[in-house]
Formats: sequence, structure tokens, C-alpha cells
Amino acid sequence: MNTIALLQTAAPSGAASLLINLAPIAVIVVVFYFLVIAPASKQRKKTQDMLSSLKKGDQVVTSGGIYGTIQGVEAEYVYLKIAENVRVKIARSAVSSVVGNE
Repeated sequence: MNTIALLQTAAPSGAASLLINLAPIAVIVVVFYFLVIAPASKQRKKTQDMLSSLKKGDQVVTSGGIYGTIQGVEAEYVYLKIAENVRVKIARSAVSSVVGNE
């Protein structure tokens, strides 16, 4: 009988204890979201917008460090002019940034 009375009185403090123990984890998740997930998502969207707006004449830098001028654009590929009479076909996702326009 004594054990049952103790279990009944311990239940509310157990629930409160559970909330107190989960609060730091919730705070860590929120901080992680605002410091890591949200900025990465914003950067990914910015990169996708840049890749979708590529057009002929844009000067770009590839992820390999090659500077070139876009000569043609396809769905998955971009044709870069990197020197006189030198044209290469690269994946659109290999373009890391737009430097400027001619």
C-alpha cells in the first residue's frame, strides 16, 4: 500500500522531470536549425536560382577554377568558351559562380 501511494505521488513530478530533461534537447535542435539548416537551405536556393538563370554571354567560374564565357545552354549542360577556338561541355552544376557579363 505504501508503494502504491509513492508511485501515485511521483507521477506528476516524473512528467515535470521529463519536460525539464527534454528542454535542453529542444533548445539544441532550435539553435542547430537557425545556425546550420536555415542558412544552408537559403544558400542552396540561391545557387539553384543562379544555375537556372545562366544564359549565353555570362562569364562564369567552374568548380574546378576554370574561367569561361557561356556559348550555349542546354538542360543539363553548358558550353564554355575558355580560349580562342576552345569550347568545352560541362555539367550545369559545375558552374560555381557568375563573374560578370560581356
